[in-house]
Amino acid sequence: MNAETGNYRPPAVIAGAFQTGVLGVRSLVRHGIKAICFDCNPTMHGFRSRYGPARLCPNPDDLPDEWLDFMLALSDEIGEKAVLIPSSDRYVTAIANHREVLREQYIFSPGVDLQGLLAHKQTQYRMAEEHGMPMPLTRMINSVEELHDFSQAAHFPCLVKPWHFREWEKFSKDHPLYCQKVSVAENEEALLKNYQLASEINTNVVLQEIIQGPDTSKRVYLSCYDKQSKRIANAMFQELRCVPFGFGPASVTVPIVDEEADEVCDNFLKSIGYKGICEIEVKRDSRDGKVKLIEANPRLSGGGDAAPYAGVDLCWIHYQELTGVEVAPVKPSGKYFKHIVLRAEGTAIPEYIREGLLTWREVFKTYKPPVAFFDLDRKDLKMSMETILVTFKTLLTNLFFKRKM
Repeated sequence: MNAETGNYRPPAVIAGAFQTGVLGVRSLVRHGIKAICFDCNPTMHGFRSRYGPARLCPNPDDLPDEWLDFMLALSDEIGEKAVLIPSSDRYVTAIANHREVLREQYIFSPGVDLQGLLAHKQTQYRMAEEHGMPMPLTRMINSVEELHDFSQAAHFPCLVKPWHFREWEKFSKDHPLYCQKVSVAENEEALLKNYQLASEINTNVVLQEIIQGPDTSKRVYLSCYDKQSKRIANAMFQELRCVPFGFGPASVTVPIVDEEADEVCDNFLKSIGYKGICEIEVKRDSRDGKVKLIEANPRLSGGGDAAPYAGVDLCWIHYQELTGVEVAPVKPSGKYFKHIVLRAEGTAIPEYIREGLLTWREVFKTYKPPVAFFDLDRKDLKMSMETILVTFKTLLTNLFFKRKM
C-alpha cells in the first residue's frame, strides 16, 4: 500500500477531542483521510468543531472495561482497521493498557509500551535518570520523612507534581490544587503544606527543583520516530510566554535552531528505542548552563501544532509511517513565524505585564505577521468565534478584575 500513489488509505481515529485532537483530525482530513475523534469529556472542542462532532466515550480511567467495549464497537462501526493516534495522556495510558485487544482492531504505534511508561511522571523520570537525560533534582516520595530528606538537598523554590495530572482533577473545584499541573513552594514549610494538600488524593507525588532561568530559555522539541526508532521528523521551538507564568505550556513560541537541545532530546529517545510522535520540553538551567528535562509528552501535543507551519506535519508523517509508507526524513523549513495559543494569551499577557516582562508595544509586535494560531481557523468559524470571545473575556478579567497575588 502506498499513500502517495493514490492507493487506498485507511481511516483514522484521534483519541482525544481537545483542540490538539481537533487539529490532528484537520491534518489528516486535509490529506484526504477520513478521520474522527472521541473523548469522555463532552465539553471538549471536538464536540463543537466542524472537524467533529466527536464521539462521546466512557472515561477509561474510571470505566476501563466500558471504554474498551466502546473502542471495539467503534471499530465495528467503521468496518475496517483504522489508524489510532492519541492526543491525550489519558488515551495513551488506555491504549497501552488494552494494546493486546486493540491491536486486532486498530493500527497504532508499536512503541505504545514506552509511550504508556512516559505518560506517567514516576516512570518517565526514572527512565530519564537511567538513560542519562539531564534533569533537575527530582524525587518520587510518599512520606513526610522523604519530603524532609529532599528539602535538605534541594535548592528552593521547588515543585510538587502528581504522578499524573489527572489525579488532581479529582479534587473539588474549590480545592487549591484542582486541575493544576504543579504546585510551587518557596521553602520547606510551603512544600510540606502543598504535599499535605496533594496527599488528600495520593501520598505518592513528585518533588522537583525548578530549573532556573527565564521562560525564553525553554525549548520545545517535536519529533517522530519510525518502527526502527529512526528519526524521520523533527522541529524545535523557543518559548516566549507560557501559562501559568514560569511553569506552564507555551502561549507563544518561535522556531529556533538549538543543536545542543536537539542532541539531548534525540539521544534520550534513541537510547530508549522510542517509536512514534513525541514532544519533549527542556530548559537551559542558568546555574550550570545544562539543558534539562521538564517533561516528555508521547503523543500529539499543543506545541506540536507549531510544527506543520514549519513544514513538519507530524500527524500526517506519523500516519504515513504507520500505514507502511516509507517517509524520507523531514526537517523544518527555516521560516520564521510566531505560533500563538490565543486562549492562553488572555492569561499570559496580563501576567507578563504585571511582572514587568512585557509591554503593550511588544504585545502588538507579537501579532505582527507572520503568525500562526493554535486555536483560530477560518474554516472552523464556530470554534474560532468561541476562541475570540473566551480570549477577550479572560483578558479583560485578568487586566481589570484580578489583582497581582
